[in-house]
Amino acid sequence: MKILITGTAGFIGFKLALAFARRGDQVVGLDNINDYYDIRVKHGRLEHSGFPPPYEYGRLTWSEKYPELGFIKLNLEDRQGLEKLFKEQKFDRVCNLAAQAGVRYSLTNPQAYVDSNLVGYVNLLECCRHNNVQHFVFASSSSVYGLNETQPFSTHDNVDHPISLYAATKKSNELMAHTYAHLYGLPSTGLRFFTVYGPWGRPDMALFLFTKAILEDQPINVFNHGRMQRDFTYIDDIVEGVIRVVDKAPQGNPDWSGLDPDPSSSRAPYKIYNIGNNNPVELMDFITTLEQVLGKKARKNLLPMQPGDVPSTYADVQDLVQDLGYKPETPVKEGIMEFVGWYRDFFKV
Repeated sequence: MKILITGTAGFIGFKLALAFARRGDQVVGLDNINDYYDIRVKHGRLEHSGFPPPYEYGRLTWSEKYPELGFIKLNLEDRQGLEKLFKEQKFDRVCNLAAQAGVRYSLTNPQAYVDSNLVGYVNLLECCRHNNVQHFVFASSSSVYGLNETQPFSTHDNVDHPISLYAATKKSNELMAHTYAHLYGLPSTGLRFFTVYGPWGRPDMALFLFTKAILEDQPINVFNHGRMQRDFTYIDDIVEGVIRVVDKAPQGNPDWSGLDPDPSSSRAPYKIYNIGNNNPVELMDFITTLEQVLGKKARKNLLPMQPGDVPSTYADVQDLVQDLGYKPETPVKEGIMEFVGWYRDFFKV
């Protein structure tokens, strides 16, 4: 199987590309290596995968460690570059993890989200439909649940009230994928990830920010005065779930009815899954566990809720279990220990 994975200098994409390559699939990774966060981490992921710098735009290279793993620096907005890549490589399946990420950044730089998450995303869909791609898998987000207060969050619930532009672009991705599944028969699966963490994680996420601040004797910002819950999901659990999804293209649901439409499926070959730990953790308990692992107390700035944030996330993963026989279950303390070990090694602290 030949797979295109976008966002392979990113957290999930990097881990997923390695997992498929180690399994024996041929993988091409794509990323534009932007500077949204500390580029040392992105370069570190690529070098760990066998791609030393420099990274020449538009040039496909192959890993020094994994013969089946390639990488190309490319923007999703570069329609001609994408079309050329698809024509040459003839991918069987595509997993789109590239996106402008982050809820808070979308409040100040909305154009970046339009360019990557909407324009670039449509370019990718067009390439898939014109090149006989067998399955298009894409990253959505738990952020799409927005003002929905029914817990745990279910893919069968309505999600028409996002509260950040980031979430709105992810909801738009789901709608566009359904349209291509309906019009062109492109099998499409969306994955709503819940607070992914672990080694090689994103520097703008809570665990990374907290660890850095505590080790540098700086205070940490704790929003909503700590009255938050997150369904923290370990990176290896996410990767296993994505692999199972990529391997199983959806079929149309014969029981789907337009009189009582289920948002998670369709008559078309389309499906949405949550991938979360199904076990929300109190933010203050999460911080206490991190303090224990670091052997150091945190100084806390207790702050009000930030615009675009929600007080709690909690994934209903019943469909994931039923359809794919899988449920994430790595305990948070175990995941934090793995992250802290990586962090100390990578930053030499």
